Amino acid sequence: MASPLTREQQQERHQARTRAQGQERRQPQGTPPTPAPLHATPGATHDVTNQPPPLSPYDASADPALLEGLRREGAGWAEEDVRRLGVLAGSPEVQEWAEQANRHEPELRTHDRYGHRIDEVDFHPGWHHLMRTAVAEGLAGAPWGDGRPGAHVARTAGGLVWGHTDAGHGCPTSMTYAAVPALRAQPDLAAVYEPLLTSRVYEPGLRVPTEKPGLLAGMGMTEKQGGSDVRTNTTTATPTTEPGVYTLRGHKWFTSAPMCDVFLVLAQAPGGLSCFLVPRVLPDGSRNPFRIQRLKDKLGNRSNASCEPEFNGTVAWLVGPEGRGVKTIIEMVNCTRLDCVMMSAALMRKTLVEAGHHARHRRAFGALLADQPLMRNVLADLALESEAATTLTLRLAGAADRAVRGDAAEAAFRRIATAVGKYWVTKRGPAFTAEALECLGGNGYVEESGMPRHYREAPLLSIWEGSGNVNALDVLRALDREPGTAEALFAELELTRGADARLDAAVTRLKNQSAEASPPAARRLVELMALTLQASLLVRHAPPSVADAFCASRLGGDWGHSFGTLPDTVDLTAVLERALPETL
Repeated sequence: MASPLTREQQQERHQARTRAQGQERRQPQGTPPTPAPLHATPGATHDVTNQPPPLSPYDASADPALLEGLRREGAGWAEEDVRRLGVLAGSPEVQEWAEQANRHEPELRTHDRYGHRIDEVDFHPGWHHLMRTAVAEGLAGAPWGDGRPGAHVARTAGGLVWGHTDAGHGCPTSMTYAAVPALRAQPDLAAVYEPLLTSRVYEPGLRVPTEKPGLLAGMGMTEKQGGSDVRTNTTTATPTTEPGVYTLRGHKWFTSAPMCDVFLVLAQAPGGLSCFLVPRVLPDGSRNPFRIQRLKDKLGNRSNASCEPEFNGTVAWLVGPEGRGVKTIIEMVNCTRLDCVMMSAALMRKTLVEAGHHARHRRAFGALLADQPLMRNVLADLALESEAATTLTLRLAGAADRAVRGDAAEAAFRRIATAVGKYWVTKRGPAFTAEALECLGGNGYVEESGMPRHYREAPLLSIWEGSGNVNALDVLRALDREPGTAEALFAELELTRGADARLDAAVTRLKNQSAEASPPAARRLVELMALTLQASLLVRHAPPSVADAFCASRLGGDWGHSFGTLPDTVDLTAVLERALPETL
């Protein structure tokens, strides 16, 4: 396979093609013009000018905020791998995999040609290429089998750069990552499946799980009558004569990645709502009843299959005690919530890079867009939001890494800060991607640009694993039932006491509002938590130009209601040079 062209080579080819087209149409002096043919070739009426060259190839890891956070949170040892993955993610070949995986959507096959029920989903080869790379690079369950401090941070940083490709395949890798700590509630099952879930081998196709070199895990929680209110689930689990083995009967409403090998499922056992492990193929090689009724026709995330499976006599193994299903599976939810923050931050960065690239090559009203004062304000505002999201994501990953290694203070911080980050960063995603798309104008509104796909993806991350209200109320629950979480959050904020008067004032407001927290005001409270936390991190770790601009706009009130309304005091040049280096 030929090596991908460098960005400079792509640009040279683009410019040479434009010059050649112009020369072909230029007539020698004194020669009468040739009549146009009846069937003119496309583009014969004009030269193509003022269009940017292809962005790819580019380095998705060329982000100072990401690399600095990687080192700061204890995974500097992974920098070489993250940089290599960033170059791969931005290559033309891999960008094409992502495009094809979304253009050729998964197809459900309920029966084979002979009439046997198979309940399989076919994916484009591009999907499998993306999955194989993601698993091999440790973006699924691998960190749980890696004893190095910072392993979970390294995975998150890898996700931030690999997220420049396709968001859909991040669903099964995320659920596989999140299934491991939940499965540990049942040590005998974990002993069998954890080595396979932490493998770096991707092998599609349904076989006996223990006969495969690596496994993927899915999750089945919600049902049509309840959604996030999983305690209203009606799927039943009936004990068999074999200890720990049950049969399920019911219908799930959203179960993603149905071609995963095993699923964690909630069902009503005699002792209450419980968690179960459901394999697609049973140990004797027969298919476990997993009747896919239909694939969801979704707004975005279209490369990934989400389905409604029906269970009827489906064999399942109990994970954790009966009646403790929510407690058992909540660790899985905490992990996938972190990945929602990560993917939102990745989408922000990807669309910012696209917008910046366009602005550097597109001219309007006599100047490059990147030199137009108002466009610079927009791009700088987006850059602030992106850096704040990336920095918070890596801080949350660092807390998760240290929490699983026994740090109680980090566990308390992780508990509340992940819910806060999930609420806020995913909420900012749709507005951010819309503004970045607008930077491309009409070019960004067509599918070929890739921006509509990113825009459709953004709302999912605020919905998946609990919508805004669910996460906001979860923060109130943590404050009420786990007082150590508030202490951990304010201890974090105390690290910047005295560094910025606007931040100090915001922390004081936050303390007052936290003492009087109530459900109707939950969103307002969590928003302030997120902004003070992001500002605190930027004051500590970002250049002064970035931190000052963020505090002035997000906390100081010197800001409008849309992106591109930063005050005149902001050093736009410094912000943009950091976010969009020439080497990108």
